Amino acid sequence: MALLSPSRRLRRTPFSDGVEAAGVKAYTVYNHMLLPTVFRSVEEDYRHLKEAVQIWDVAVERQIELRGPDAGRLMQMLTPRDLRGMTAGQCYYVPIVDETGGMLNDPVAVKLSEDRWWISIADSDLLYWVKAIAHGWRLDVLVDEPDVSPLAIQGPKSDELLSRVFGDGVRDIRFFRFGVFDFQGRDLVIARSGYSKQGGFEVYVEGGDIGMPLWNALMEAGKDLDVHAGCPNLIERIEGGLLSYGNDMTDDNTPHECGLGKFCNTHSAIGCIGRDALLRVAKEGPVQEIRAISIDGPPVPGCDRWWPVTSEGTVVGRVSSAAWSPDFDTNVAIGMIRMTHWTPGTVLDVETPDGTRRATVNRCFWI
Repeated sequence: MALLSPSRRLRRTPFSDGVEAAGVKAYTVYNHMLLPTVFRSVEEDYRHLKEAVQIWDVAVERQIELRGPDAGRLMQMLTPRDLRGMTAGQCYYVPIVDETGGMLNDPVAVKLSEDRWWISIADSDLLYWVKAIAHGWRLDVLVDEPDVSPLAIQGPKSDELLSRVFGDGVRDIRFFRFGVFDFQGRDLVIARSGYSKQGGFEVYVEGGDIGMPLWNALMEAGKDLDVHAGCPNLIERIEGGLLSYGNDMTDDNTPHECGLGKFCNTHSAIGCIGRDALLRVAKEGPVQEIRAISIDGPPVPGCDRWWPVTSEGTVVGRVSSAAWSPDFDTNVAIGMIRMTHWTPGTVLDVETPDGTRRATVNRCFWI
């Protein structure tokens, strides 16, 4: 297997020392940084995530900070989700679209105050798009990447672990809300959110110098909880229908094709750059849409490219993510399927690297 050559262009994170000490076995590159993908094995990490608690280095979820009088206006220009009812202390999942309605990113927006926001991005160079919009419209706003690195605590024992380090107040944080808590004299934003369906938090570590002190404090506090270093798990995220930008969707897809129409208040999101294009899409409806798919047979190989989905020899979609699920005893997958074949129960063929497999469109994702 080829190895990655480290350089300053491939940035380490404030938690890299802890990740390496925990025995990381594989990485991927995400926002020009290293994102762990395996510690013990994908299957062992999957089981542990569902049973205990893990600490994830997700500093790759880089923040774009909007600060200034026009910060709120700029944020609304980027997304078709209506942000007028959003208050400081809330987090919103927000599709970011271009002028054609194509998806540029699907981040979480964190509203710190009326004139200060963080956009916690998926893998893309979104910063340059946001800077361009701010400059082109001559908005009174500073757009930059702050020294903020998220650390996720995920799993059924996450409340107990985090309360031991930050106090019982973290238990009162509601889903997609955040509070500010002290760690070693530093105020940190803690949100009840994360890239799993097992429950947990994301700590926005402002200042890389306290990254490892926090990592070590959590590891020490969670010894009796069977705490481990972990990472977003391929099997669990597919079971939960958590999409991966760049894999399951690109800027060729609209939010409606990605099943994100419920996050598009296109009629009321006045100012969104892609609004006119999305109004047409909303009226006509998408011709393809992401669906949960089960694939027959033994465990499929890794999905490092799109697999064609066919019906009687005609391509009707693609599979973008797939893995064997031990809990559901089948291959679970995410695919983009044309409307003529997306009805639950439809039987199709998937062209995998090891041959054609029978597949079935599911009614919903597994968890």
